[in-house]
Parts: sequence; structure tokens; C-alpha cells
Amino acid sequence: MGLKEDLEENVADIFQSYWDETNGTVVPDAEDVALEGNEGINLDTTVLYADLSGSTDLVDRKDKTFAAEIYKTFLLCAAKVIRSEDGEVTAYDGDRVMAVFIGKQKNTSAVRTALKINWAVRNIIRPAQMAQYPDDDYVLKHVVGVATSKLMAARTGVRGDNDLVWVGKAANHAAKLNSLPDTHTTYITEAVYDAMLETVKTSKGTSMWERVRWGFNNSIIYRSTWMWELD
Repeated sequence: MGLKEDLEENVADIFQSYWDETNGTVVPDAEDVALEGNEGINLDTTVLYADLSGSTDLVDRKDKTFAAEIYKTFLLCAAKVIRSEDGEVTAYDGDRVMAVFIGKQKNTSAVRTALKINWAVRNIIRPAQMAQYPDDDYVLKHVVGVATSKLMAARTGVRGDNDLVWVGKAANHAAKLNSLPDTHTTYITEAVYDAMLETVKTSKGTSMWERVRWGFNNSIIYRSTWMWELD
């Protein structure tokens, strides 16, 4: 069978096969979902995307080893903060990381993660970079997007080269929030804001969030520059 016939057969099978959907209570690994046929695991989730801002300019202007150090330090700190808040890192994509949170306080945990990442950038990565490269003008900036919805995890790819794909509004909306201006470090949907605890809404009676209209779908979102200090 040639490649054309193989692809035609595989594509037809995907469109025609029945979907076997189950409800999940834990974030699955790729091996937990069948690659052959159509199988999906439905989860009530909150998704976080953390992304370096201006990474194209970084790699265009700076030495590749310096850029690699920025990538590594940012993604390392983001991933460790995510795990400390019981989030699951589900993907790395160049200069950004995706994480999924589940459970009763998933929105609070995801938002606190975003605020902690901001603290780590300002108080750990930037000072270490300046100490190592005191004459360099690069300033690491980032944006975190957080959204919540039901998602379906499905396995995609080919044998020996496959992974989970996350299908639903939260994944797409968190990624789009991730592309908003780095004048603010955290953007969250209204559903996330409404569901999260007061501890991540205000600090000593002062709101940490600004309510704005999102041009993407004319919905309400909230943005912040606040931080949450690491222990």
C-alpha cells in the first residue's frame, strides 16, 4: 500500500469510527488513551499556558546559548511552580509550557501558579541573569493565560511518535490569552475569576485584578501584574 492509500484509509477510519468517551478524575498519560480508534477522556479542567514574551527578538538579537539559558530557566521555574500547586505539565512548545489542573480548587491553584511564576521571574531569574550578565540589556518578560472548561484528551500521532491532544475551550482560550500584551503578566477568563477563592482576588482589601473586555470574543477577562511570593 502506498502512502496515499494509507492516509486515505486512516483518515476515513477516524471520521467513521465511533467515539468511546469516558469521564476521568486524574490527568491521563498518553499511554492511558488508545491510539487506534477514537477514544477520549473527558475532564473538568483549568488550563494554564506560560509563555516567554518577545522570544523571536531574543533569538534574533542574542547568542544562541544565552537564549537557551533564558528558555531553560523560565521553563524550569514555571514547571516546578506548576507541580508545587498540583498541576500537571502536559506539553512544552518552544518557549512555553502548558499545564492542566483538576479538583475543587483548580482555578485558585492555577491562578496562584501564575502569580508565583511572576514572582520567580522577577526575584529569581532576572537577578541571576543580571549577576551573570551585568552589561546585557535583555529583560525577560512573560505572559500567563488561564481558562477553565471541560476538555477531552485524545491520543494523536503515529506509533512511536504520539502524544495527547487537549480539545476544548480552555486549551484554546488559555493559549490565546497567552498572546496578549506583556504590560500585564496574567490574564484569566471570567469563569476562572468567578470560581477562584478570595485569597487570589484581593490582597489586604485591594483587588489584584483589572476587569476588561477581550477583543477576541467580546467576553470579560481579568488581568493582573501582581505576584505571589514563594516560600
